[in-house]
Amino acid sequence: MKRVAVIGAGFGGLALAIRLQSSGIATTIVEARDKPGGRAYVWEKDGHTFDAGPTVVTDPACLAELWALTGQDIAKDVDLMPVMPFYRLHWPDGTHFDYSNDEGHLRSEIARVAPGDQQGYDEFAEYAAAVYEEGYVKLGHVPFLDFKSMIRAAPALMKQQAWRSVYDCVAGYVKSEKLRQALSFHTLLVGGNPMATSSIYALIHKLEKDGGVWWARGGTNRLIAGMVALFERLGGEIRLNDPAVRIHTIGNRATEVETRSGWRERFDAVASNGDLMHTYRDLLVDSPRGAAQAKSLARKRWSPSLFVVHFGLEGSFPQIPQHMILFGPRYKGLLDDIYNNGVLPRDFSIYLHHPSVSDPSMAPEGRSTFYALVPVAHRGKLSVDWDEVGPILAKRILDEVGLRLIPDIHDRVVTSFHYAPTDFETDLSAYMGSAFSLEPILTQSAFFRGHNRDDVIPNLYLVGAGTHPGAGIPGVVGSAKATAGLILSDLQGQP
Repeated sequence: MKRVAVIGAGFGGLALAIRLQSSGIATTIVEARDKPGGRAYVWEKDGHTFDAGPTVVTDPACLAELWALTGQDIAKDVDLMPVMPFYRLHWPDGTHFDYSNDEGHLRSEIARVAPGDQQGYDEFAEYAAAVYEEGYVKLGHVPFLDFKSMIRAAPALMKQQAWRSVYDCVAGYVKSEKLRQALSFHTLLVGGNPMATSSIYALIHKLEKDGGVWWARGGTNRLIAGMVALFERLGGEIRLNDPAVRIHTIGNRATEVETRSGWRERFDAVASNGDLMHTYRDLLVDSPRGAAQAKSLARKRWSPSLFVVHFGLEGSFPQIPQHMILFGPRYKGLLDDIYNNGVLPRDFSIYLHHPSVSDPSMAPEGRSTFYALVPVAHRGKLSVDWDEVGPILAKRILDEVGLRLIPDIHDRVVTSFHYAPTDFETDLSAYMGSAFSLEPILTQSAFFRGHNRDDVIPNLYLVGAGTHPGAGIPGVVGSAKATAGLILSDLQGQP
């Protein structure tokens, strides 16, 4: 039986391991932290369950497919609940917009907030459907290993004017600035600047419209736990709390994985769900390929980091839905500060997550669980002492949530903590604290992103946010499908 090591138990690593184990490949996952999940980590504090994120589950079919590989049902391990509305968008002037795939309600929201833009929205929806077909259905699970594959895909992408940004695309259809923001903010959820990310990412609108937005009862990490349960039922092995420190090579072949504890095993292939830079610079430190690729990666544009305040409150808030976007007074200017200027602005837009409104198990009786997330520049652009700045920014974020939604918020806080760019760097080995790996601009997509199979070490594979198609649950699960196809083809072709 062939043996494969998968480094990292995030969504991408688990999805890859399940596919390999389902196909008869003896697969071992090596995870640095004490719990699986990667960015989908979980903390339990003072009776509250705090998900690290991601908290938006789209395209549940791509997850259900992992169970179906062996004739099983995802419902055996995971209870997925629909979320409605998908998001409530809120502006400083008090305007709100409930965004969902309820066509009648969505049209009434557009008529209320952006009268005169209904036809423009319909045309945008048609465009989103077209790029969904080209960018997700046809190319989302296809590895781009050589430039010829990019050339073959180029005509379809150019037909959809992929060089435009998502915001420019939306602005070509609708006139209302609020509706433009409502239809373009989604790229922020995968690390992309709406002003720079290719309009192909408008496919997210179609993805959500068709598949809905979902929540795993008990938290996103319960979805991770379900994937682990499936993997272990299939006979897979997972090693926790033992970081990989080396991928050993002989010539141009990966041969062994070594961990901090001294465990060292030989494998037929190695796949990394770890940070791209960490994989090449640190794990392949003894290989010339590692240094060369790390040098190349250092020249690329990396997505921002995040600052997240987790907090539990006394009381319940049925008027606050599970997902809210609290837009700030600026949109383009704020994005420029985060992505280009590398400053910590006084204003911000907040993604507010309130899981206990839908799932009371996330908080003790009579209390509520929240987190408030703001994008911030990565540490390569913004060099501040987060030990000093973190508590100040956390208070400012809670002040804003209080001003907009919960006036006595500080009196209600029973527990809180924050997660900063330095934590992404320390806990996840994320280069410069980037929360989403490479920035998803056109020149860092498909062939120009991390390849699912390394170009020089043919039995070294990559999976996760740094590979095609990119970040987000459907993206990393799609990358696992592409990478698994390569591994199975390569190993089954060997004696």
